[in-house]
Amino acid sequence: MKHIFLIFFFFFLKCIGILAQAPAPAPGPPPPLNVTKILEKAGQCSTFIRLLQNTQQLNEITSQLNNSNNGITMFVPTDNAFLNMKAGTLNSFTDQQKAELIQFHILPTYYSLTQFQTASNPLRTQAGGTTNREFPINITTIGSSVNITTGIVNASVSNTIYTDNQLAIYQVDNVLLPLQFFVPPAPAPAPTPITRKKKAGSSDSSSKQDASSATSLFQGMYKGGIFLFLFSTAFFSSL
Repeated sequence: MKHIFLIFFFFFLKCIGILAQAPAPAPGPPPPLNVTKILEKAGQCSTFIRLLQNTQQLNEITSQLNNSNNGITMFVPTDNAFLNMKAGTLNSFTDQQKAELIQFHILPTYYSLTQFQTASNPLRTQAGGTTNREFPINITTIGSSVNITTGIVNASVSNTIYTDNQLAIYQVDNVLLPLQFFVPPAPAPAPTPITRKKKAGSSDSSSKQDASSATSLFQGMYKGGIFLFLFSTAFFSSL
């Protein structure tokens, strides 16, 4: 009986040793970033959160964060910044313009505050390209201050809400309004009139033809005059 107990005890210790030597399972991938929770925790972002959700841009941000290595930079105006807009401005925008407004606050690349010092203006936003007729912004830095210009609005980064190597969220003191919303596009240039090219030598040829016709007419009149004169002379001589 004693031997059986020792055998089971030895077997038990061996199992414990095997379990102790087993490698720990690898940690799973980190959970996806929840932009809404980050903004809710920061406070004073309820208007921007509502626009993110209503325009479906929250899904676009989540998809880009999960499927791209470029990262995202967001500029989030406070609720007070929206209240300081001219009355009725936000409600006057169409659903498409509201989506473009949110995209205008997003850069499709991660920027730390120090990286803005070497950024090349104008910067492309999620809303479009970098020409004046699209949706660019210009960012300048003075010391630690970061200033943003849209052509309509000047804003400054007032706080860093969140930052890692993939997502940067900065609080701004004004709503970034795109120039395209308020300045009508330039009229399209008038079409260039089509001019038919004259064939080489056509002008000279027509001039020569005109001169030849005039000469023939003059010669005909001259001959006709001589004939009439001779006929008249002969007629009156016979009388």
